Formats: sequence, C-alpha cells, structure tokens
Amino acid sequence: MRPWIIWATGLLAYVVAVLNRTTLGVSGLEAGDRFHAGPSVLSTFVVLQIIVYAGAQVPAGVLLDRYGSKLLIVSGAALMVTGQLAIALTDSLPMALAARAVVGLGDAVTFISVLRLVPHWFPAKRVPLLTQLTGISGQLGQVLSAVPFLALLGVSGWTSAYLSVTAFGVLTMVLAAALLQNTPSGRLVTTETMTVRDTMTSLRTVWMRPGTRLGFFTHMGTQFSVTAFALMWGVPYVTAAQGQTRAVAGMLLTISVVTAISAGIVLGVLTGRYPHKRSLMVLAIIGSNALIWTIVLALPGQAPLWLLVVLVVIISVGGPGSMVGFDFARTFNPSATLGTAQGFVNMGGFLASLLLMQAMGWVLDHEGGYSVESFRHAWTLQYIVWVLAVIGILVTRRKARRLMKAEQERSLLETFEPARG
Repeated sequence: MRPWIIWATGLLAYVVAVLNRTTLGVSGLEAGDRFHAGPSVLSTFVVLQIIVYAGAQVPAGVLLDRYGSKLLIVSGAALMVTGQLAIALTDSLPMALAARAVVGLGDAVTFISVLRLVPHWFPAKRVPLLTQLTGISGQLGQVLSAVPFLALLGVSGWTSAYLSVTAFGVLTMVLAAALLQNTPSGRLVTTETMTVRDTMTSLRTVWMRPGTRLGFFTHMGTQFSVTAFALMWGVPYVTAAQGQTRAVAGMLLTISVVTAISAGIVLGVLTGRYPHKRSLMVLAIIGSNALIWTIVLALPGQAPLWLLVVLVVIISVGGPGSMVGFDFARTFNPSATLGTAQGFVNMGGFLASLLLMQAMGWVLDHEGGYSVESFRHAWTLQYIVWVLAVIGILVTRRKARRLMKAEQERSLLETFEPARG
C-alpha cells in the first residue's frame, strides 16, 4: 500500500504541474485582452515558460541525483504557487511574463522527480507501465484546465480562476511534504558532491550514451505536436480558424487526455513485453502524426468536426509515445545518473515545442491573424521537426543496438572465462 500512496502523491503533484502549464493555453484570448497582447506576444508567454522548463531540465536532473525527489517536488510546487499567484493579481505584461517563467521553473523539476520515485518503489517489471501511467495520468491536469478552470474563467473572471489554481497548488505542496519519501529505506543513493568540471564531465558522459540521445530524439519527435496544440495554439485554431465553439475546443482537449490515457496503457504493456520493438512503435507514431496533419492541412477550407476529432486522437498518442524516451534512458543509464539522463530526454520535446510555438506566432502575425490559411502555413513548420527527429532516432538506434550487442558479448565472455580456467 505504501508504494501506491507515494506514487499517487507524486502523481497529484504532476497533475497540478500540468494544470499550471496549460492554464494560459486555454485562456489565451483573455490573456490577450488583459495584457493587450497580439499572437506573437501571447506565444512568448508560453515559449518563455518552455524555455525555462527545457533549460532547467539538465540542472534539475543533476539536483535530483543529488537531493532526491521529495525536496524537488515540494520546491517545484512552491515555485508554481508563487508564479500563479502573481499572474492572478497582476495586469502588468512584464510581471506576468516573469511569473510565467517562475511557473516554468517549478514545472521543470516536478515530472522527472516523480518518475525517479517509480523504480525505487516498484519492481523492474512494472516500471515501464507505471512510467506510462505517470505521464498520461498527469495529463488530467489538462482536463482540469480545459473544463473547470475554463468554466470558472468565463463565470468569475481571470483573478478568481487563477487564485483557485493557486489554492490547489498549496494543497499539493502540503501533501507532498507530509507523505513523500525518496526510497523505502529512507536512504537515497546519490551522486557525490562534484566540482563544476566534474559535473560537466558527468553531463557529457550521460549525453554520449546512445540510449540517452535515442530518448531525446524520441521525445522530440512524438511530443511537440500535441504540446503546441494543447499549450498554445489548439484553442485559437479550433475556435477562430475552424469556426468551432469554446465548448467544442474544451471537448477536444478532453478527448486528447482520454486518448493519451488509453494509448499509454497499451504502449506501457507493449514496451514492457517487446522492448526491442520500442523504436518501431515510436516511428509509427511520428508517421501517423505527419499523415493526419497532411490530410487536415491539405483541405482548402475548414475541416469537419469529425476530422478534427481524428486529428486530436492521433496526435494525442504522441504524448504517451514520448514516454518511451524515458524508458530508453532507464535502459542505458545507471541509477546514480538516471535523473540527469531523464532531464536530457525531457528537454527534447519541449525544445521542439517552444521553437514551433514561437515560430507559429511569428507566422500568424505576418499572415495577419487567426485565419485558416495563416494556420495552414504555421502548422506546416512541424515537418522540419519530424525530419530531424526521425534522422536522430535512426542514427542513435543503430549505435544503441551496437552497444547493447557488445555488452551482451562481453557478458557471455565473462561467464564462460572462469569455466575455461
């Protein structure tokens, strides 16, 4: 029972982190009115948060290896509470941007810290499935932002809606401080205190492991499309360009979460049962994402609602697909540096997402607003990321397989050498 309480508490912290991450995406039009901001400035809000998030991943991984999950989860919750409180009360654009950066910093340390708990509290055979469940169940935070938060925003206004999220964050921080424990024994195997030079050497060692880079490109190619849709451009695209209502936009985001949960369970079982087929699953997910976007963007006008539903369902599989990247990191890295490896992996999708979201904002500004045609040009930028990710996966997969084969051969030699003697 104790492992499940630990996992559930960490999962709640991640749900609230995703809620904090996605609130601005569903309130983008209101944010534009409150801060007198156009599309490119609005995208800067989210992009700044993701820059902080992505940039903090490796330092967060190093801190996680040194201090453990509990301290980082509690600290992350405190940072997000501070940032959301400032956003709730201010109408200053610079202050709101700074607050959003603080939210991004708190978000940055939460997810990999929750993932780090799983192998300490559960047997290895359950880790792939629980890793998937952590990632996809955390997306319930997106449902909270798309349904109750969005409803409260419409009824009570900006300040009340954001204060409610702040209060939820305080509750999470208290529960994490009271219930979380890094390991069953209470002792954590951590990295030793190192000099800056030693730290940089360790970072290079972790990055140079083919499995770490395979995880990075996996996360990059699968996650960014649904992230850009959910965090920034999905609601404006569905409502302003596709002519659907805000209720329909909320429904599509909810469908996205339900799809991710269902797909994650399937992928968790499959990756645990067929570990040597993981990269093929990832490539299939990337290919299906590119195909459905090609169909939607090829239409001369607005897409029918059923096709938008199909689009959201298919791209939402990319969320749990990105979790395979963390499984690659776990396979090819020792426990002592797993947090750092997970930080590298988590950086891949968010770097791609922030570059795409900012570039889309520039395109939409240049094209004159939220029309079907301007969004068609903006979403086309995704193909650049897909090409880079697929190349990276194919190259690093070959190196990872070669390394694994060499290690298996060395293990066999070590097994039979004593017998010969």
